[in-house]
Amino acid sequence: MTTTPKLSRMTARTVCVPHAEPHRTASGVITESPLVLTDLELDSGETGRSMVFTYTRAALKPVAEFMRNLWPMIEGDALAPVEIEQKLNARFRLLGTQGLVGMALAGLDMALWDAMARAQGLSLARLLGGAPKPLRTYGAIGYDGPAGSARAAEAWAKAGFPGAKAKVGYPSVAEDLAAIRAMRDATGPDFVLMVDYNQSLSPAEAIQRMRVLDEAGLLWVEEPTLAHDFSGHAAIAEAARTPIQCGENWWGLRDLQHALDAHASDYVMLDVMKVGGPGAWMRGAALAHAKSIPLSSHFWPELSAQLLSASPGAHWLEYSDWWKPVLREPLVVERGFAITPDAPGSGIDWNEAAIAKHLV
Repeated sequence: MTTTPKLSRMTARTVCVPHAEPHRTASGVITESPLVLTDLELDSGETGRSMVFTYTRAALKPVAEFMRNLWPMIEGDALAPVEIEQKLNARFRLLGTQGLVGMALAGLDMALWDAMARAQGLSLARLLGGAPKPLRTYGAIGYDGPAGSARAAEAWAKAGFPGAKAKVGYPSVAEDLAAIRAMRDATGPDFVLMVDYNQSLSPAEAIQRMRVLDEAGLLWVEEPTLAHDFSGHAAIAEAARTPIQCGENWWGLRDLQHALDAHASDYVMLDVMKVGGPGAWMRGAALAHAKSIPLSSHFWPELSAQLLSASPGAHWLEYSDWWKPVLREPLVVERGFAITPDAPGSGIDWNEAAIAKHLV
């Protein structure tokens, strides 16, 4: 008879990884990645790992401390990610499970699923019923103006990527279009382009701009207005011929369900942290698939590759190398496809020497 492993120890470390170049958006500039790195040990010897991106240093230590405060609630529990997720969500029903609380809960959920995959000797994709597979991958471009955006798009194309997504939201749609045309001129007609407004427009302004951008040959336009303005996004999607992409800023499955009910987005992009971890991701993937909506990922390329490999309707994987320094084996991309590993776990292992340099 097989004994279920139990949770025996947890550590949460805080690091800030500087970016090689600032990443500009219409909503601000990101120069570093504040990360909480979690190690969750089992009494059987395996260790599950996770990363949480807190966006700002101000949230870094509070999230790590909250995770440490959660630990006594689950220490000694049998390894059962879904059961533990339900237990913790019930404890925080009155406080809510978004924001810093959601980050901490998702960090634990990621580590639990990683631990279970390692305990079973399976990749996370196989544990979830899928199989690791190559995934179409696009690169990220900042709010860098026509010349900078064109240089970045050309670099992604030369690296073998089939597409890239650029930040827009300039003072006028003519400036948005100038950046798009510069990227198109630099990459050619077959390179796939998407743009991201980072929630910077009103619905009315977004509809006006979409009348111009509909002629630009974009795969999608992302978050033109506030992420939780579901009716606003629905009006934009109804008016536009170009598909609208949303999801990276929806917290949990309720936000996803409300967005689907409102027909707020033609495509769905899940963020594994904000949706609540791998367990919630898979339930969200099923909801999107039931509506025949293609599913893409936001951040966490290593973990997202495993989850997309197990998800019906997998569309595109978003790639960034911001957190690459602290990983022992970052995700490999060949000829524009992410090569999802088939080793046990979720693909997260630490480069301890790099972590030591960036500890906060």
